[in-house]
Amino acid sequence: MPVAIITGASKGLGRALAEALAGRGWDLVLDARGAEALRDAAEAVSAHGTRVAALPGDVADAAHRAALVSAAWRLGGVDLLVHNASALGAEPLVRLEELPLEGLRRALEVNLVAGLGLVQEALPLLRASRAGTVIAVSSDAAAEAYETWGGYGASKSALDHLMAVLAVEEPGLRVWAVDPGDMATDLYAAAVPDDHDPRPEPATVVPGFLRLLDERPVSGRYGARALLDGVR
Repeated sequence: MPVAIITGASKGLGRALAEALAGRGWDLVLDARGAEALRDAAEAVSAHGTRVAALPGDVADAAHRAALVSAAWRLGGVDLLVHNASALGAEPLVRLEELPLEGLRRALEVNLVAGLGLVQEALPLLRASRAGTVIAVSSDAAAEAYETWGGYGASKSALDHLMAVLAVEEPGLRVWAVDPGDMATDLYAAAVPDDHDPRPEPATVVPGFLRLLDERPVSGRYGARALLDGVR
Protein backbone atom coordinates (compact mmCIF):
# COMPACT_ATOMS: atom_id res chain seq x y z
CA MET A 1 0.00 0.00 0.00
CA PRO A 2 1.22 3.57 -0.62
CA VAL A 3 2.12 5.62 2.43
CA ALA A 4 1.44 9.30 3.06
CA ILE A 5 2.55 11.71 5.76
CA ILE A 6 0.01 14.48 6.40
CA THR A 7 0.74 17.30 8.81
CA GLY A 8 -2.03 19.26 10.47
CA ALA A 9 -4.29 16.24 10.04
CA SER A 10 -6.58 16.44 13.07
CA LYS A 11 -9.08 18.86 11.53
CA GLY A 12 -10.03 20.70 8.37
CA LEU A 13 -8.30 19.98 5.10
CA GLY A 14 -5.70 17.66 6.62
CA ARG A 15 -8.33 15.38 8.09
CA ALA A 16 -10.44 15.47 4.92
CA LEU A 17 -7.40 14.47 2.84
CA ALA A 18 -6.57 11.70 5.29
CA GLU A 19 -10.07 10.26 5.09
CA ALA A 20 -10.06 10.40 1.29
CA LEU A 21 -6.68 8.68 1.00
CA ALA A 22 -7.62 6.04 3.55
CA GLY A 23 -10.70 5.34 1.48
CA ARG A 24 -8.36 4.62 -1.41
CA GLY A 25 -6.26 2.20 0.64
CA TRP A 26 -3.38 4.46 1.66
CA ASP A 27 -1.54 3.87 4.91
CA LEU A 28 -1.05 7.11 6.81
CA VAL A 29 1.17 8.94 9.25
CA LEU A 30 -0.78 11.82 10.76
CA ASP A 31 0.48 14.80 12.74
CA ALA A 32 -1.14 17.60 14.73
CA ARG A 33 -0.41 19.57 17.88
CA GLY A 34 -3.67 18.62 19.61
CA ALA A 35 -3.37 15.04 20.84
CA GLU A 36 -7.07 14.49 21.55
CA ALA A 37 -8.30 15.82 18.20
CA LEU A 38 -5.60 13.82 16.42
CA ARG A 39 -6.64 10.66 18.21
CA ASP A 40 -10.25 11.19 17.17
CA ALA A 41 -9.19 11.75 13.55
CA ALA A 42 -6.99 8.65 13.56
CA GLU A 43 -9.84 6.51 14.88
CA ALA A 44 -12.17 7.77 12.17
CA VAL A 45 -9.61 7.24 9.41
CA SER A 46 -8.71 3.76 10.70
CA ALA A 47 -12.29 2.68 10.08
CA HIS A 48 -11.33 2.34 6.40
CA GLY A 49 -9.11 -0.60 7.35
CA THR A 50 -5.77 1.04 6.61
CA ARG A 51 -2.83 1.38 8.96
CA VAL A 52 -2.65 4.75 10.70
CA ALA A 53 0.14 6.12 12.88
CA ALA A 54 -0.87 9.29 14.75
CA LEU A 55 1.95 11.31 16.30
CA PRO A 56 1.02 14.48 18.19
CA GLY A 57 3.69 17.14 18.12
CA ASP A 58 4.97 20.33 16.56
CA VAL A 59 6.39 20.20 13.03
CA ALA A 60 8.80 22.96 14.05
CA ASP A 61 10.52 20.34 16.25
CA ALA A 62 13.22 18.46 14.31
CA ALA A 63 12.88 15.38 16.53
CA HIS A 64 9.15 15.25 15.79
CA ARG A 65 9.77 15.48 12.04
CA ALA A 66 12.25 12.61 12.31
CA ALA A 67 9.66 10.58 14.22
CA LEU A 68 7.08 11.14 11.48
CA VAL A 69 9.42 9.87 8.80
CA SER A 70 10.50 6.91 10.95
CA ALA A 71 6.85 5.95 11.41
CA ALA A 72 6.33 6.11 7.65
CA TRP A 73 9.42 3.98 7.07
CA ARG A 74 7.97 1.31 9.36
CA LEU A 75 4.81 1.34 7.24
CA GLY A 76 6.85 0.87 4.07
CA GLY A 77 8.24 4.24 3.00
CA VAL A 78 7.00 7.66 1.90
CA ASP A 79 5.11 8.01 -1.36
CA LEU A 80 3.39 11.29 -0.51
CA LEU A 81 4.29 14.12 1.86
CA VAL A 82 1.57 16.72 2.49
CA HIS A 83 2.75 19.80 4.40
CA ASN A 84 -0.56 21.20 5.60
CA ALA A 85 0.28 22.44 9.10
CA SER A 86 0.20 26.24 9.27
CA ALA A 87 0.64 29.14 11.68
CA LEU A 88 -0.91 32.56 11.14
CA GLY A 89 1.61 34.73 12.97
CA ALA A 90 -1.14 36.54 14.86
CA GLU A 91 -4.66 35.55 15.93
CA PRO A 92 -6.65 37.43 14.82
CA LEU A 93 -4.61 38.79 11.95
CA VAL A 94 -3.28 42.34 12.24
CA ARG A 95 -1.73 44.94 9.98
CA LEU A 96 2.02 44.76 9.44
CA GLU A 97 2.63 47.74 11.71
CA GLU A 98 1.22 45.64 14.59
CA LEU A 99 2.50 42.20 13.60
CA PRO A 100 4.64 40.80 16.44
CA LEU A 101 8.02 39.81 15.05
CA GLU A 102 7.90 36.68 17.17
CA GLY A 103 4.62 35.81 15.47
CA LEU A 104 6.21 36.30 12.06
CA ARG A 105 9.08 34.06 13.09
CA ARG A 106 6.59 31.40 14.18
CA ALA A 107 4.74 31.57 10.85
CA LEU A 108 8.01 31.24 8.95
CA GLU A 109 9.18 28.41 11.20
CA VAL A 110 6.01 26.34 10.81
CA ASN A 111 4.96 27.19 7.27
CA LEU A 112 8.37 27.36 5.61
CA VAL A 113 11.29 26.03 7.65
CA ALA A 114 9.42 22.98 8.96
CA GLY A 115 8.23 22.22 5.43
CA LEU A 116 11.78 22.09 4.15
CA GLY A 117 12.95 20.19 7.20
CA LEU A 118 10.34 17.50 6.65
CA VAL A 119 11.22 17.26 2.96
CA GLN A 120 14.91 16.87 3.83
CA GLU A 121 14.08 14.15 6.35
CA ALA A 122 11.83 12.26 3.94
CA LEU A 123 13.79 12.81 0.73
CA PRO A 124 15.60 9.44 0.61
CA LEU A 125 12.27 7.61 0.96
CA LEU A 126 10.53 9.89 -1.53
CA ARG A 127 13.29 9.25 -4.08
CA ALA A 128 12.95 5.51 -3.51
CA SER A 129 9.21 5.60 -4.23
CA ARG A 130 8.00 4.94 -7.76
CA ALA A 131 5.70 7.95 -7.41
CA GLY A 132 7.35 10.22 -4.84
CA THR A 133 5.23 13.33 -4.36
CA VAL A 134 5.33 16.47 -2.23
CA ILE A 135 2.27 18.68 -1.75
CA ALA A 136 2.66 22.02 0.03
CA VAL A 137 -0.68 23.56 0.94
CA SER A 138 -0.48 27.17 -0.20
CA SER A 139 -2.90 30.10 -0.13
CA ASP A 140 -4.12 32.86 -2.41
CA ALA A 141 -2.49 35.16 0.17
CA ALA A 142 0.82 33.88 -1.22
CA ALA A 143 0.09 35.58 -4.54
CA GLU A 144 -2.24 38.46 -3.65
CA ALA A 145 -1.78 41.41 -1.27
CA TYR A 146 -4.58 41.24 1.30
CA GLU A 147 -4.64 43.62 4.24
CA THR A 148 -3.60 41.89 7.51
CA TRP A 149 -2.47 38.72 5.69
CA GLY A 150 1.11 39.98 5.17
CA GLY A 151 3.04 37.71 7.52
CA TYR A 152 1.10 34.56 6.68
CA GLY A 153 1.11 35.39 2.97
CA ALA A 154 4.86 36.02 2.97
CA SER A 155 5.52 32.64 4.56
CA LYS A 156 3.31 30.87 2.03
CA SER A 157 4.85 32.78 -0.88
CA ALA A 158 8.29 31.69 0.27
CA LEU A 159 7.02 28.12 0.58
CA ASP A 160 5.73 28.24 -3.02
CA HIS A 161 9.14 29.36 -4.24
CA LEU A 162 10.93 26.74 -2.19
CA MET A 163 8.71 24.06 -3.75
CA ALA A 164 9.42 25.41 -7.23
CA VAL A 165 13.15 25.10 -6.61
CA LEU A 166 12.70 21.63 -5.14
CA ALA A 167 10.92 20.58 -8.33
CA VAL A 168 13.90 21.73 -10.39
CA GLU A 169 16.40 20.00 -8.11
CA GLU A 170 14.38 16.77 -7.84
CA PRO A 171 12.99 16.08 -11.33
CA GLY A 172 12.16 12.52 -10.34
CA LEU A 173 9.51 13.76 -7.90
CA ARG A 174 6.22 15.53 -8.39
CA VAL A 175 6.18 18.73 -6.31
CA TRP A 176 2.95 20.71 -6.16
CA ALA A 177 2.05 23.86 -4.26
CA VAL A 178 -1.74 23.78 -4.03
CA ASP A 179 -4.03 26.68 -3.13
CA PRO A 180 -7.23 25.17 -1.73
CA GLY A 181 -9.16 28.45 -1.81
CA ASP A 182 -11.49 29.74 0.89
CA MET A 183 -12.64 27.10 3.35
CA ALA A 184 -14.53 26.90 6.61
CA THR A 185 -11.64 26.00 8.91
CA ASP A 186 -10.53 26.77 12.44
CA LEU A 187 -7.51 28.54 10.94
CA TYR A 188 -9.69 30.99 9.03
CA ALA A 189 -11.95 31.52 12.04
CA ALA A 190 -8.90 32.37 14.13
CA ALA A 191 -7.57 34.68 11.44
CA VAL A 192 -10.76 36.68 10.90
CA PRO A 193 -13.16 35.91 13.77
CA ASP A 194 -15.62 38.64 12.78
CA ASP A 195 -16.15 37.21 9.28
CA HIS A 196 -19.21 34.98 9.47
CA ASP A 197 -19.85 34.60 5.74
CA PRO A 198 -20.45 30.97 4.75
CA ARG A 199 -17.50 29.13 3.23
CA PRO A 200 -17.18 25.67 1.66
CA GLU A 201 -16.20 22.73 3.82
CA PRO A 202 -12.63 21.44 3.26
CA ALA A 203 -13.91 18.13 1.91
CA THR A 204 -15.29 19.94 -1.13
CA VAL A 205 -11.78 20.68 -2.47
CA VAL A 206 -10.31 17.24 -1.79
CA PRO A 207 -11.29 15.95 -5.27
CA GLY A 208 -8.92 18.56 -6.72
CA PHE A 209 -6.03 17.08 -4.74
CA LEU A 210 -7.05 13.58 -5.76
CA ARG A 211 -7.07 14.63 -9.40
CA LEU A 212 -3.45 15.69 -9.07
CA LEU A 213 -2.56 12.29 -7.65
CA ASP A 214 -4.49 10.49 -10.38
CA GLU A 215 -3.21 12.48 -13.36
CA ARG A 216 0.24 13.46 -12.02
CA PRO A 217 0.71 16.65 -14.04
CA VAL A 218 4.04 18.44 -14.09
CA SER A 219 5.32 19.99 -10.89
CA GLY A 220 4.03 23.49 -10.25
CA ARG A 221 1.44 25.61 -8.48
CA TYR A 222 -2.21 24.64 -8.79
CA GLY A 223 -5.58 25.81 -7.52
CA ALA A 224 -7.67 22.99 -6.08
CA ARG A 225 -10.95 24.56 -7.17
CA ALA A 226 -9.65 25.20 -10.66
CA LEU A 227 -8.73 21.53 -10.88
CA LEU A 228 -12.34 20.68 -10.09
CA ASP A 229 -13.34 22.70 -13.13
CA GLY A 230 -10.75 21.02 -15.33
CA VAL A 231 -8.33 23.93 -15.65
CA ARG A 232 -5.04 24.78 -13.98
